[in-house]
Amino acid sequence: MQPLDLMTATNIASTAIHIARETGIKPLAVAVLDAAGHPLAVLRDEGASFLRPQIATGKARGCLGMGFGGRELARRAQAMPAFFDAINSLTGGEVIPVAGGVLIRNAEGLILGAIGVSGDTSDNDERCALQAIAQAALVADNGDQLSR
Repeated sequence: MQPLDLMTATNIASTAIHIARETGIKPLAVAVLDAAGHPLAVLRDEGASFLRPQIATGKARGCLGMGFGGRELARRAQAMPAFFDAINSLTGGEVIPVAGGVLIRNAEGLILGAIGVSGDTSDNDERCALQAIAQAALVADNGDQLSR
C-alpha cells in the first residue's frame, strides 16, 4: 500500500481551494491528514477566517477516528448525541461530525487519510473535497457513497 505523501496531500488541498475560487465558493481552509491523523497539508485561503483550519482539521479527524465519512458521522451524531458529546470530551473537542470531512481511500478501498474543508456551507465544502480527491485519482468516501 502506498501511503498518502506530502506532495499528494498538498496537491489535494490546493486543488480544493482552487475549485472554490473558480466556482465562487467562499474562501476555504483545507486540512489533509494521513491515516494516523497527522497533518500533511493545512492550507488557508487568504480570505478564510482564523478558525477555519481548526474546523477543517476537526472534520478530517472525526472521519479518521470513527472510520466514516462526514455525512455518516453527522447522522450518527444526530442519533446519538450523548455518545458524540463523550467523543468530543475524550478528544478535547477535535471531532466535528458534519459534511466536509471525507475519507481518502486508494483503489482497493484502504484508508490513506482524510480531508476536512471549511469556509462555506458543508455541502459546498464537501463538493470541493470530493472533486479534489477525484483529480488526484483517489477514492473519496463522504459517508454516503464512494466517489472516483
